[in-house]
Amino acid sequence: MLRRLFLIGLLLALLSPGLATAQEKRLEPLVVAYSSFTGNRAPFWIAKEQGLYEKYGLDVKLVNIAAGSVSLTALLAGNVHLTTDSSTGVVSAGARGAPVVTVSTNGVLPYQFIALPSIKSTDDLKGKIVGSSRIGAGTDFLLRRILAKIGLTPGKDVSLIPTGVSESEKRIQLMFQGKIDATIGEADKVFQFAEIGGQKITVLGTPKDFSVAAPGSEINTTKQVIKELRPRLRAFFMAYGEAIVLGRRNRELTYQIFRKYMRMENNPRLLDFTYRVQFLEAFPAKPFPREDSVLTSIEDLKSSIPKLDSMKVADFVDGSLIRELDQEGFFARLEKQ
Repeated sequence: MLRRLFLIGLLLALLSPGLATAQEKRLEPLVVAYSSFTGNRAPFWIAKEQGLYEKYGLDVKLVNIAAGSVSLTALLAGNVHLTTDSSTGVVSAGARGAPVVTVSTNGVLPYQFIALPSIKSTDDLKGKIVGSSRIGAGTDFLLRRILAKIGLTPGKDVSLIPTGVSESEKRIQLMFQGKIDATIGEADKVFQFAEIGGQKITVLGTPKDFSVAAPGSEINTTKQVIKELRPRLRAFFMAYGEAIVLGRRNRELTYQIFRKYMRMENNPRLLDFTYRVQFLEAFPAKPFPREDSVLTSIEDLKSSIPKLDSMKVADFVDGSLIRELDQEGFFARLEKQ
């Protein structure tokens, strides 16, 4: 009897480390939606390919949802935990009572205002058709701000129409098909058409050239997710922050990610340009939510949502996750590794 008990005890002792290890390796699920296959999504993919989500205890599922309105609906329904979109959608939904907030950022998008080669300057835009993605989208408001700066009124001096197309390259294709005369495109997509494809495109300027705020790609969630899944969100941003640093230090790794996820051709000039404008120049050193982007969205939407007159940036932003990591020295430690 004593021998049997000894053997059982020995067996349990041998198995218990394995059981503990199995428990330690149990990964927590998290679903993250992103709206487009652009270079500033690369940290998501780098973290996946390099096992960083697992390193921080997560089983992350990345899903592509092209329309921001659809991804916000999925977020509010609990089908996803984080989304990427411009701050316009968050401000619009939040002003109507939805518990959505911006918690981090993918950085500033490198937009350019472009036109057909027959249009040499903004003066030539009168009577022309300018295409945005959809009414109320970030590109729509950006174009309205630019047009106002150059003294052109939509519906009077130019036609501003929603194409229903969120991808820059598809809007550029619409332009060459003669369906629109000008649009907003991300710089690397413009470079691909002009420098690699040999298409003639007039670059009228960047948002900075017109003294307007450049929109970005913000990372959003709900107040309920922050409350219920805070440790998972912290772990996600630890993996995200490490992926940004890793991508900056390992250019070839980021090129591999571009080729795999963006189906980018193996052209050194295109890879280098995309890496620079979409990765190196886009991300801040610490991915705090961009309050200036939220403020611009509030100003854009005030005329259609009067309630925004009494609301502030703080109503739509929760930077506590990134702030905690920063105060704990996490980002500083990454830079020293």
